[in-house]
Amino acid sequence: MKHFPLTLFAAFGLLAADPPLVVQNANILTVTKGTVKGSMVVENGKIKEVGEKVLVPPDAKIVDASGQYVLPGIIDSHSHIAADSINEGSISVSSMVRIEDVLNPEDAAIYRAIAGGTTIANVLHGSANAIGGQNSLIKLRWGKKADEMIWDKSQPSIKFALGENPKRQGNPTGGRVGAGNVNTLRYPGTRMGIEDVYVEAFTRAKEYRESWKQYEAQKAKGETVIPPRRDLQLEPLVEVLEGKRLVHVHAYRGDEVLMMIRIAEQIGFKITSFEHILEGFKVAKEMAKHGSAGAGFSDWWAFKIEAYDAIPYNMAIMVRKGVLASVNSDSADTIRRLNTEAAKTMKYGGLTEEEALKLVTINPAIHLKVDKYVGSIEPGKDADFVIWDKHPLSSFARAQQVYIDGVKYFDRDEDASARMKKEAAKKALEDKFKSEQQRRPGPAAGTAQRRPQ
Repeated sequence: MKHFPLTLFAAFGLLAADPPLVVQNANILTVTKGTVKGSMVVENGKIKEVGEKVLVPPDAKIVDASGQYVLPGIIDSHSHIAADSINEGSISVSSMVRIEDVLNPEDAAIYRAIAGGTTIANVLHGSANAIGGQNSLIKLRWGKKADEMIWDKSQPSIKFALGENPKRQGNPTGGRVGAGNVNTLRYPGTRMGIEDVYVEAFTRAKEYRESWKQYEAQKAKGETVIPPRRDLQLEPLVEVLEGKRLVHVHAYRGDEVLMMIRIAEQIGFKITSFEHILEGFKVAKEMAKHGSAGAGFSDWWAFKIEAYDAIPYNMAIMVRKGVLASVNSDSADTIRRLNTEAAKTMKYGGLTEEEALKLVTINPAIHLKVDKYVGSIEPGKDADFVIWDKHPLSSFARAQQVYIDGVKYFDRDEDASARMKKEAAKKALEDKFKSEQQRRPGPAAGTAQRRPQ
């Protein structure tokens, strides 16, 4: 049978094809190229054109955004939504476990995040381990299956952790502490023990990598050799050593950040980002020199001892010292308003509007190594964007429509209408149930009702 291109089937109406989309009369906040008062053309899930005047395709769907603002989809570089479990806290090195295996596409937090303008979330393993599990970068395609949310353009990454969380030893009596029930004390129990975990684990990883190199060399010579036994715990660490897997480190205190940078440079790998990083203002110079990003909170502090030295000027100071900074959520609630979290840096530190917007768009895209595809409004990039009724840095702004790959996943008006319909359907069912209950005959007078056995 002869095969025809899909476009030919679409031309004859045999296959539904999404028409081009044109957003008109908007204030387009490109993030990297200033503000454009005009229109944007989207075709095949990509941004085709942005400008004051654009060529409108004849079959295009028009969205009038007069007086409204278009911003790239917000990127949350540190999240735990959509995961049924996030911590494998039984051992200190759990690099073999994967968040993608426990993604839950029905988590309502996904929809709520989209309603707040977030389109991408980096779903991280927890911080119960010095070396945690493998993370998943997902596009919040609400209604799709789990594997359809995982973004195939992303680079693999892993979660490391410093401080109080990974040194919680558990409870010898079996009580619930930290990540779960444990019946024996788990190493490490101190900060110096955490440092040792990294040195020991990467020493084994280097030996494992060398064994495979020797095997490949002998095999290339034609020798008959038995391959080394695969170690799923060490394979991700070898990828870290070879620069194939990004490293995101949970950290609060400045002294721990310096320790981690020293260990990484001695072992020979790069730290992609320090997460939370409430004391980044103390070590911003060293972070910039190493080349690690800083993903943190806007104004959270004093929620535990490690966070007592946090200041709201932290983000701005890191930016001024040359650190690639971004505001993250670490919360299913905060992920819904990252635009206003970024706006706080204008008050605390005096960042400009453009600098503040970068904290939740292009900056996290750069440190996640996906800025080629998302993070700004530019031709050729994925059509992940949000239409806001007011400037997104305003505390009064609300996302009106949210698009991912050119597909609309949220519409505030449609959401309100759907809620009314659902309430009406619910009431109809309740009324029907009550009516049937009233019509149902009760027990005859003077007769005892039999109890179920």
